[in-house]
Amino acid sequence: MSFDSLGLSAELLRAVAEQGYSEPTPIQRQAIPVVLEGRDILAGAQTGTGKTAGFTLPLLQRLSASAPQGRGRRPVRALVLTPTRELAAQVGDSVATYGRHLPLKSTVIFGGVKINPQISRLRGGVDILVATPGRLLDHVGQKTLDLSQVEILVLDEADRMLDMGFIHDIRRILALLPGDRQNLLFSATFSSDIKRLADGLLDSPTLIEVARRNTAAESVSQVVHPVDRERKRELLSFLIGTNDWRQVLVFTRTKHGANRLAEQLGKDGISAAAIHGNKSQGARTRALADFKQGRVRVLVATDIAARGLDIDQLPHVVNFELPNVAEDYVHRIGRTGRAGNEGEALSLVCVDELKLLKDIERLLKRAIPREVIAGYEPDPSIRAEPIQNGRGARRPSGGNGKRHNHRASGNGNGRKRPAQGKSRRRPAQARPAG
Repeated sequence: MSFDSLGLSAELLRAVAEQGYSEPTPIQRQAIPVVLEGRDILAGAQTGTGKTAGFTLPLLQRLSASAPQGRGRRPVRALVLTPTRELAAQVGDSVATYGRHLPLKSTVIFGGVKINPQISRLRGGVDILVATPGRLLDHVGQKTLDLSQVEILVLDEADRMLDMGFIHDIRRILALLPGDRQNLLFSATFSSDIKRLADGLLDSPTLIEVARRNTAAESVSQVVHPVDRERKRELLSFLIGTNDWRQVLVFTRTKHGANRLAEQLGKDGISAAAIHGNKSQGARTRALADFKQGRVRVLVATDIAARGLDIDQLPHVVNFELPNVAEDYVHRIGRTGRAGNEGEALSLVCVDELKLLKDIERLLKRAIPREVIAGYEPDPSIRAEPIQNGRGARRPSGGNGKRHNHRASGNGNGRKRPAQGKSRRRPAQARPAG
């Protein structure tokens, strides 16, 4: 099947061809015709499946086919919400790339950068807005943004937005939108919270699943290297140097751990940069650019910072520390083995993490091969120690690092149930940075 058969306009087909694409991916084949028909969708798709073009292309076509009447300022007619700044920027790039031959304007807004340039762009009028929830509500609070004419809403990586605690912000945003709109929800997993959100948001949605739920990409080879906790960094440097890896994405559980590891690798003569939520947006953008362009060999990341990273042909992912939540392992190794390329995922596992490894293997429904590297054999006399939690864990931890279960219940979607006049005052807890 070619893109020509999906019902896209000549302008969009030209933009797709200019990017060198000839055949749509499975998510694009299924989603594009449904979105063009104006129907809601609930799509289960991990990153790397082509989902961004799956909603961007038909969204552009629908908006270009129904231009608003009159000479007034362009209203925001499509809103794409993403959990992270990096993903927002990448979606914004896709909108600009595929819409280059259409008379539509778009912009991206997220936190961590000055708000005034964003205000200027919004005042100029945009058709398509890509945003993180926090900064979007900042603009709403300053009355620099009107969402009353949104025709299409996209929630991209909705599972991660719920994981990051954005559910209250999402409800506030939904309450600002008109009830008569098209909704597109994309999620890597279908948790009970996602199903609740979908039930309240979507109108007779078409269900699209292109990857088995919570499974790792088959194009990624996986291996576990048992090693003592104190020798992990030494083993990582050995593997990078011995195999001459030029581009490696390494995951840690904590921001502090990411900083420390990047610094230690640098002392080993391996260029490395850390990327996490405490870094400024400028620092995160520079680190990612240096990594993509080969100026930095190793990018050390936390789970939330890495979500949405789109790195073409990334060959190696290393779990320096296993994630506390098994599903995050799938998201991590999904950074490699994309778009038909083969990838390699290695996990450096110490005695403390054997329970986490069992949880991952239970999720995958298979064992991951073990390979002990000569000279780095684990000392069997070392006892397991409690893991210092980074992102909220499901394991009991004496009250620390609890995983919040955000539920998308009640009103606030502006669609199925009329508002009951309840106050939508924001909850007292701090909003996640975005």
